[in-house]
Amino acid sequence: MLRLGSALMALAGLAFVGYAVIFFVRNFTDAFLELGIGPGEVDVGRSDIQAFSPELYEYIAHLHIAVSGFIAAAGVATAALAWFGVRRGLLWAYVTAITVPVLGLAVALPAHYPYDLDTLGHLGLIYLATAVFVVGALIALPPLLTARRERD
Repeated sequence: MLRLGSALMALAGLAFVGYAVIFFVRNFTDAFLELGIGPGEVDVGRSDIQAFSPELYEYIAHLHIAVSGFIAAAGVATAALAWFGVRRGLLWAYVTAITVPVLGLAVALPAHYPYDLDTLGHLGLIYLATAVFVVGALIALPPLLTARRERD
């Protein structure tokens, strides 16, 4: 069960990387805004922002690029910790693999709700990846603790 749980955790980490790639690519398309954010949430698009203020457009674009990089980095870290650490029964890797996405989500998610940016199209893939991650973490924990007790 440890292998299954760690594999699900790693898969979720790779899903975060996939989301980051989508986030990054959309910055360079006419979509510009994040996945699942449309006219119902933001009533202007790429060309409107560019026309209003080229500097603001460049600032938003740079944020998209930077955030996508950090999401991808967190996904790679989570996947690697799960695959190479949790799978081997290392409790520190388990704790760190959980800490990385929890910290990111704890900071990022609350900002979506007061501004009505919490659409299923926007957060759905992250929620799905998080659910897969949580299931994997719950599956991995009992055998991880058992292995630790046997070593001590």
